[in-house]
Amino acid sequence: MKNCRDCGKEISESALACPHCGAPFPYKEKWDGWGYEYKSKTRILGMPLLHVSFKFRPNYVPVPARGFISIGQFGAGVINISQFGVGIFSLSQFTVAGFAVCQIGLAYSLIAQVGLYWDKGWGQVVRNIQSFFG
Repeated sequence: MKNCRDCGKEISESALACPHCGAPFPYKEKWDGWGYEYKSKTRILGMPLLHVSFKFRPNYVPVPARGFISIGQFGAGVINISQFGVGIFSLSQFTVAGFAVCQIGLAYSLIAQVGLYWDKGWGQVVRNIQSFFG
């Protein structure tokens, strides 16, 4: 048995929520949200080499993956794999990138279902950005 970190009452160490105050995972000394997050200790240009984040803070705000390689629901990195992402090289559902493979995207060069590109693009509804200005 341990004490709940919020209300201080005694609870089981396997409790998913405090029966007295409702605090999630009350046996943990510190709790910063639901989901999974990993950051490598190795850094490149000040960013973690790898940041994987499928996590939400206690206030339900998603934690974006930010690293040289970013993997998550939301991501930003040189190499990005995400649902919503920004990157140099991106594999995403929705993205802004230099080079992208995506469902919907804006990129220098891309393969997409729907997208705008600057140099090269392939897909169902894919258009050159320059055609709108010239």
